[in-house]
Amino acid sequence: MPISTRELKDVKQLIISIEERFDFSVHQKFREAYIQFEEPNTEFVLDLALTTYMDSSALGMILLLKDHAESLSGSVVIKNPSETVNKILEIAQFHRLLTIEN
Repeated sequence: MPISTRELKDVKQLIISIEERFDFSVHQKFREAYIQFEEPNTEFVLDLALTTYMDSSALGMILLLKDHAESLSGSVVIKNPSETVNKILEIAQFHRLLTIEN
C-alpha cells in the first residue's frame, strides 16, 4: 500500500507514511489519510523514509495538509526524507514553512 497511517492518540499525532512515489496518482488517498482527523492540536507527521520520488504536485499536497493542520491549531513535521526528496524540499524552500527532520 503506497500510503499508510498510524494514529498515536496519547500524543495527538497522526503519522502518514508514503512508499515509493509521491505524485498526483496518490492525491485522493493522501487526502483521505488525514482529512477525517479533526482533533485540535494534532501533529501530522509525514514520514518519507520510503519515498523515492516526489514531484511538484506532492509539494502542493503537503501545503494542503499544512492548511488542514493549521485550521486545527496543529502542525506538520516531515521526517526521514531521502537525499533526493530532501533536495526537492530544499529547492522549494519548504524548510521555511515546515519542520523537516532528517
